Amino acid sequence: MMEKVERTQSAILKVLSDVHEPVGASRIVELLLGAGLDVSARTVRFHLLELDRRGLTALASRRSGRVITQAGRDELAKSNVLLKVGLVSAKVDTMTYTMSFDVGTGEGTVITNTALLHRDCLQEALAEMRQVFRAQLGVGNRAIIVPAGEQVGGAVVPEGFAGIGTVCSITFSGIFLRRCIPLVSRFGGLLEIRDRKPVRFVDLIEYRGTTLDPLEVFIQAGMTRVRDAARTGNGLICAGFREIPAVAIPDVEQLRIELRRKGLNGLLAMGRPNQPLFGIPVSDGHAGLVVLGGLNPVAAIREAGYSVRLRSLAGIEEYTRFRPLE
Repeated sequence: MMEKVERTQSAILKVLSDVHEPVGASRIVELLLGAGLDVSARTVRFHLLELDRRGLTALASRRSGRVITQAGRDELAKSNVLLKVGLVSAKVDTMTYTMSFDVGTGEGTVITNTALLHRDCLQEALAEMRQVFRAQLGVGNRAIIVPAGEQVGGAVVPEGFAGIGTVCSITFSGIFLRRCIPLVSRFGGLLEIRDRKPVRFVDLIEYRGTTLDPLEVFIQAGMTRVRDAARTGNGLICAGFREIPAVAIPDVEQLRIELRRKGLNGLLAMGRPNQPLFGIPVSDGHAGLVVLGGLNPVAAIREAGYSVRLRSLAGIEEYTRFRPLE
C-alpha cells in the first residue's frame, strides 16, 4: 500500500517538475494518464494535500493550481529508483499504444521530444538542425517551432524562450504495432559514422531497467558528435537498436519505403536473419534494426554551444503540426 502511495506521489511531483506553470488536479490527471498512471482527480487532490503538508508542493492560487517547491525537487531526485524504472517503462508503452499515426494517410499523432532555448538563439539553432536533417541523421526532416506562451509536448513555453519539438524514434514502435510487426527495443547507443556510413556502436545502454532515455543521457553527458557527422561525415550520433522477427523483413522493407514518402525516414539499417548488425548479436529467428535518434538535431545545437533544456518522450502531437525546416 505504501509503495503505491509513494509511486503516485512521485509521479505527481514528476509532472509538476516537468511543466513550467501552475497546474490543477484535472490537468495533472491527464498528464499522469500519459505517463501510464490512471488515477482519479479526487485521488490526486488527496495526495496534493499531503504533499502540501510536507512542503513538497505549494498552492499558487485556487484558480491556477499548484507548483513544485525546491524541497519537492530534492525529494524527487532522491525518490525510489525502482519506481522511476516502472514509470518510464509504463510511459513508453502507453505512448506507443496511444499514438495514432497512419502511414497511409500521413495523419494522426506521433510521440515528440522537446527542447527549450533562448529565443535570441533560435535562428542559429535552426541552422544547426537543418544541417542534421540534410545529412539524413534525424527522424524525418520536420519540427514544431513555437514561441513563448504556446504549448509543445504538453507544456507551455516560458517567457523569453522558444520551443522545439522533434519526432521521437519511439514513434516507430507505434507504427510497427499498427502493422502487427513486433518490435523489441534493446539498446540506445552512440553509433560511429565514418565517411557518411554507419560503422559500429561504441557505447550502449540497455532500455530495460534504465530510468532515463539512454540517448538523452549521451547528449547531456556531451558524448555525441552529431555536428561533425553532419558536416564532415565522421562523428558519433544517437541511435537505437531494435529486433524484429526475421519473417517480417519484407514487410519492414515495404514500410520503410512508405515512411520515407511521408517524410519519416529514420530506419537506418536492417540486418540479416540470425546475424549480428554492427557487432550486436540478435536472438534466434530475429534480425537487427537500427533507428536514428529523434534527438540528434537537438544534440547538434548543444554541441554548437547553445544552452538547451531537452526532454525526451515529452508528449503526443498531431503530425500535421510538424513542418519541414527548409
